[in-house]
Amino acid sequence: MKKRITLKQIANELNYSISTVSKALKNSSEIGDDAKEKIKAFAKLYNYKPNNVALSLKNRKTKTIGVIIPEMVHYFFSKVIMGIEKYAKKKGYNVIISVSNESFEKEVLNIETLVDGQIDGLIISLSKETMLKQDFHHINETLDLEIPIVLFDRVSNNVYCDKVIIDDVEGAKKATNHLLSNERKNILLITTEDYVNVGRLRTMGYIDSLKENNIELDNNLIIKVDDKKSSEKELSNIEDRIQKALKSNKSIDGIFAVNEIYAASALKVLKKNNKKIPDEVEVIGFTDGVISRFSDPSLTTIDQHGETIGKEACKMLIDRLNNSTKSIPYTTKTIETTITSRQSTRS
Repeated sequence: MKKRITLKQIANELNYSISTVSKALKNSSEIGDDAKEKIKAFAKLYNYKPNNVALSLKNRKTKTIGVIIPEMVHYFFSKVIMGIEKYAKKKGYNVIISVSNESFEKEVLNIETLVDGQIDGLIISLSKETMLKQDFHHINETLDLEIPIVLFDRVSNNVYCDKVIIDDVEGAKKATNHLLSNERKNILLITTEDYVNVGRLRTMGYIDSLKENNIELDNNLIIKVDDKKSSEKELSNIEDRIQKALKSNKSIDGIFAVNEIYAASALKVLKKNNKKIPDEVEVIGFTDGVISRFSDPSLTTIDQHGETIGKEACKMLIDRLNNSTKSIPYTTKTIETTITSRQSTRS
């Protein structure tokens, strides 16, 4: 028996887009006859078969939504799930939650499992490996099956669907400006590698804030963390890098971390070095979670309002599911961030 082929493989072999292949196999009038014949012949030769369970969903609704998050322990994602479940329950929908564990392969498997299990639509935050690979074929193939998807937090411009985000650049500018307003001039940034869009955008916000305040960028004050799996080993490595930064630059008087785990790591290292917080060094993080509230000292943070993000993502998905008009444009909803001030900064 020939091995089954995917839409993406057909598209790659014949040098067409996934969308073109999908439309040709559906005999769409948008695709020329020659292209349709070529694609259909290739698909037949290599035993391509569509997911019939998924295709039937548009005629047989299950009132069930699938949610895929990168990790379960992150407070932000738990708040998003809370927002999704509250709104879904109000509208009579059930929610099934899957975790990718930052794995591209697990994310693909989760989508296949949820689709085969008959869900009406998906809400997804992309894994770090997916962002690194820049491979979104599994998302696009699902959309081609007319199963709606809403992406949140970690999104991609290469996927055309509804999205819910925050303005990461503006949020990072708020954080950096908050430290600058407290007369901090040498601010260490702890961020992710650029392939993670939220880290890249928050780095841009930090740089923009320095420029707007006529402060020269010092690349030695930027720590980029490549923690694909958020392992304990990597957390130890983050602490070592913060320690080295403090030793090599005695003038560091502020730290901006793009998530609360990095911020908590910074607090730990500062305490080891007997630095007074916030008198000598101020620290601000991102995500107003349990760690931020109960760390010692408690952390000033940028609040992403995860529950609101979840509610809006669920609303967008259900609105699209209930709209019989297929031509409505995709939209991106931006949730505004706010600063929650605590003990790690003077104000």
